[in-house]
Amino acid sequence: MDLYIDTANLDEIRQAHELGVLDGVTTNPSLIAREKVDYGKRLEEICQVVPGPVSAEVIAIDAEGMLREGRERAKIAPNIVVKLPCTVEGLKVCKTLSDEGVRTNMTLCFQAIQALMVAKAGAFLVSPFIGRIDDVGQDGMDLIHQIRQIYDRYGFQTKLLAASIRHPRHMLDCALAGADVATVPFGVIKQFMQHPLTDVGLRKFVEDYRKAFGGA
Repeated sequence: MDLYIDTANLDEIRQAHELGVLDGVTTNPSLIAREKVDYGKRLEEICQVVPGPVSAEVIAIDAEGMLREGRERAKIAPNIVVKLPCTVEGLKVCKTLSDEGVRTNMTLCFQAIQALMVAKAGAFLVSPFIGRIDDVGQDGMDLIHQIRQIYDRYGFQTKLLAASIRHPRHMLDCALAGADVATVPFGVIKQFMQHPLTDVGLRKFVEDYRKAFGGA
C-alpha cells in the first residue's frame, strides 16, 4: 500500500519524506490557497523533493479549460499527475489526457459508479473521500469496499486512492480493504507510530537499564 501526504506545505512534505515511507503527494486548490504561493512554482518545488506521483489539480470546471490546465501542469515534471473532478467534463478530459499518456487522478469520488466510469476512461488514480462521506452520516468504508470489488472483478488497472482520511483507524480500515494508496495529512501520519503502551514500554526498558548500570 502506497502512502501519499495530502498537503502543499513544503516543510511537511520534507519531514514526511525523511521518514522514508512516503510514496507521493496530493494537493488541491484549497491547500495551495493556505500557502499563498504560485501553484506552478510550488508543484515544481514538491517534485524536486518527492520523486513519486504528485497530484496537481486543475482549477477550471469546463472540459476545454481543464484540458488546457492539465497539459500545462503535466509539463512541470515527469511525475505530475493531473487531478480532475469526477464530473462529466472531467471524464472527457480524463479520456483525452490518458490517451495522450498523461496520468490522471479523478477526485471528489462519492459513489462507486463514478469510479467505474473513470476506470473505463483510463484514470491512473481514483480518489473516494471517505471522511466526507462519514460527515453526512454514511460509512465511507463501504465505498472503498465497493470500488475494490468492481476493480478486481473486471481487472481495471486504476489505483484506488483513499482520501479524506481523518485518523489512524481510517488508514487501518483502508489497508485491510485493499486500497492501493492512501493520502493522509501530516498530523495523522505522525499518529501512526504513536501508542501509549509503546511509550510505557520504552520508559520501563530505559529505567531498568539505568537501575542496573547507572547513567543519566
